[in-house]
Amino acid sequence: MKRVILWALLLAVGVFSGFEVASFAKGGDEAEIRTLAQNFATAFRAKDLDKVMAPYERSDKFVVYDVVPPRQYTGFEAYKKDFAEFFGMFSGPVTFDIVELNITTEGNFAYSYAIDHFSGDLKAGGKMDATVRVTDVYRKIGGKWLIVHEHVSVPVDLATAKADLQSKP
Repeated sequence: MKRVILWALLLAVGVFSGFEVASFAKGGDEAEIRTLAQNFATAFRAKDLDKVMAPYERSDKFVVYDVVPPRQYTGFEAYKKDFAEFFGMFSGPVTFDIVELNITTEGNFAYSYAIDHFSGDLKAGGKMDATVRVTDVYRKIGGKWLIVHEHVSVPVDLATAKADLQSKP
């Protein structure tokens, strides 16, 4: 009898503490973030500014360290302007692929890191072809995952002080 009560107690503790729910939610959270990334990639290829900006927190707390100056973009509107200027540099379609995407979730916070590759013809002539490293921090706000911080970078060859836009592992 004691053994049955102990098992019932352990089962109740496991169920009510959310162990099973948490592991299921984690998988669901990762899937939601992967969907955000896929939607971002589709929007980037279409140069659809509003859809590109959809996963970002719409506040002045949002900060981005982009690969181009200035040192940081503070606030949703500043980063939206940066993306608008970026898309305006291209004369036609752009390619965009997320080569690697790694996601970790924990409660209402998550982070991801990825290698992204994009290219396109520039209005000024020539072609831009670059591979960047992207780290995003997410927060679940109102039941929806949003990027609250983003860091985009490229390796720099310290001997030449030049950016490596074709970085290889």
